[in-house]
Amino acid sequence: MTKSGARILVVDDEIEILRALQRSLVAHGFEVCTADNGEDALEEIGRYRPDLMLLDLGLPGISGLEVCRQVRLSSNLPIIVLSVKDTERDKVSALDLGADDYVSKPFGMNEVLARVRVALRHSAHVHAGVEPSFTAGPLKVDFAQRQVQVNGQEVKLTPTEYDLLKALIKNSGKIMTRQMLLSQVWGTGYGTEAHYLHVYIGQLRRKIEPDPAHPRFILTISGVGYRFSPDEESS
Repeated sequence: MTKSGARILVVDDEIEILRALQRSLVAHGFEVCTADNGEDALEEIGRYRPDLMLLDLGLPGISGLEVCRQVRLSSNLPIIVLSVKDTERDKVSALDLGADDYVSKPFGMNEVLARVRVALRHSAHVHAGVEPSFTAGPLKVDFAQRQVQVNGQEVKLTPTEYDLLKALIKNSGKIMTRQMLLSQVWGTGYGTEAHYLHVYIGQLRRKIEPDPAHPRFILTISGVGYRFSPDEESS
């Protein structure tokens, strides 16, 4: 086991997946610990103190959703959910409980590694505190002045558009469900008003995206919500 990288806890009841993830992560410099059920996962978090957890939802005993809920009661540990493609409701539930991202099974190892790197970068940024400004390509946001620029030109946002953009940027790289965004921007009483979000996302894209029809920053996660990507990537 190497000790040159972040500590990752992999939780899955399929031994082949555990071994494959462990081999690949160790080969890329991470330190890895494994668990094959929810009870052991919670024990390992206290003993091993990982920097990130890869968590299967379909666990024996304590479910992955319950593990996620219990972890979030006392920790901001980055959680990437591993889930089969037809469990969309469970993926949304996990994200609403505080998971940072998900990878659908079967998955490619390069995709898992990329999501791990994004989640670790986001975690490091959160621990360092919120910066007074944010820049990604042509987009610059000055949080102190509530000012947004694209290619050096100021963009006028409504208060709601700005609050939505700020919520997305503060969670860069993290999937935000519709309910999470509605609650953060409009308040807890708007958790089911998805049409509000759709309209404002469209308005925001027209103002900040180089090509609103092919978003670079605000990516749609089908059936789940949105993710703000500060890096170039395809949706």
